[in-house]
Amino acid sequence: EAIGGVSFAYEMTKRALAAGKHVVTSNKELVASHGTELIRMAIAHGVSYRFEASVGGGIPIIMPLRKSLAANLITRVAGILNGTTNYILTRMENGGIDFATALKEAQANGYAEQEPAADVEGYDTCRKIAILASICRGEFIDSTRIYTEGITAVTSQDIAYASQLGRKIKLLGIYQRIGELCNVMVAPMLVASTDPVAVASDVFNAIEVEGNALGTAMFYGRGAGRLPTASAVVADVIECAVHIERIPHQVSWEDNGRNLLLDHNDSNTAVLLRFHGKTDPEAIEAAFKPYGLKQIESLFENECAYIVGKEGNLTEGKLAEILRPLETKLISRLRLYN
Repeated sequence: EAIGGVSFAYEMTKRALAAGKHVVTSNKELVASHGTELIRMAIAHGVSYRFEASVGGGIPIIMPLRKSLAANLITRVAGILNGTTNYILTRMENGGIDFATALKEAQANGYAEQEPAADVEGYDTCRKIAILASICRGEFIDSTRIYTEGITAVTSQDIAYASQLGRKIKLLGIYQRIGELCNVMVAPMLVASTDPVAVASDVFNAIEVEGNALGTAMFYGRGAGRLPTASAVVADVIECAVHIERIPHQVSWEDNGRNLLLDHNDSNTAVLLRFHGKTDPEAIEAAFKPYGLKQIESLFENECAYIVGKEGNLTEGKLAEILRPLETKLISRLRLYN
C-alpha cells in the first residue's frame, strides 16, 4: 500500500488483513494514526503489517530498533526525518536564497509537493517521530499531541546567524525518555556543524539512536525518492515471503490510553533570540540573567541577538512567559540542539 492518505488506504488495509493477507506500507500518516488497530488485526489473523518504509525512506531504522537493539532501553532518538525540508534548508544555506525560492526549486526538482504543508509545517516529521517513539516506548504516542513547528519562518538572516555560531539549521524530530514520560517534539534547531546529524544535506536523512547498552548509533542515507522508498518496501515484501508459512515477527506497541508525553512547557530549552534594536537591553538582562545570557555580535542593523538557557533550568513555559511582554520586539527564536 503506497497510495497515501488515511481513507481508502485504511479501509483497504483492514480488508486485506481480515482476509489473511500480509500488508506492506510506506504510509506514515496511516501508521501514525491507525497503527495500533492495524497491528492488532495483523496479529489476530496471523499475518504481518510491515511499515519499514514509513520512516527514513531507504534507511533501515524500524527493524533495527525492534530487533537488533532489542536488548537496549532506547533513551533518545533524534534526527532529520524529512528530505524535503532538509533540501530546502541546504539550498538556503549553500545557495544564499530565501525560503520561498528554495521551496520552488524543491518543487521543480520533484522533492516537494505542489501542496507542501505536510513537509514544511513539520507534520511529516511529526508522524515519523511518533512511530519511532511508539516503538521505543512500546506504547502508542499520539502524533496529534506532539509539539510541532515547521520551517516556514526560517529566514536567510537566521541562516547567517547559524553560520556565525558554527551551526546549521535542521528540522529535527526528537524523542527522549524521561522516567515514565517522554519528551517528543519537532522544530527547526541550531545544530553544531561538527555534530553527525549536521552532516546530512539535501534529501539525506540522519537518525541518531541512543541505548543504555549500545551508547550512540547513527543511521544515515537517502530519506526520500522512489528507489530508496521502494528498497524498503520490497525488503518488507521479501521478509513476508520468507516467513509466509509461519506467524511473522511483528513490530508492535500497546495503547493503554495513557498520555506519556511530557508537557511541552516543562521541557528545558536553550535558544537564540533576535530582537529589534530599540529593545531595552536592561530589561532583557534582568529577565534572562538567571538562565545564562550571552549577547552575540549582531549581523544586521537595528537588532540585537542573545543566546539564553545554557545555564539554569529555562523551560519552554518560562521562556514563553518572559517573552510575552517582549513579543512585539522579537524578530526570531531558534532552539539550540545539544
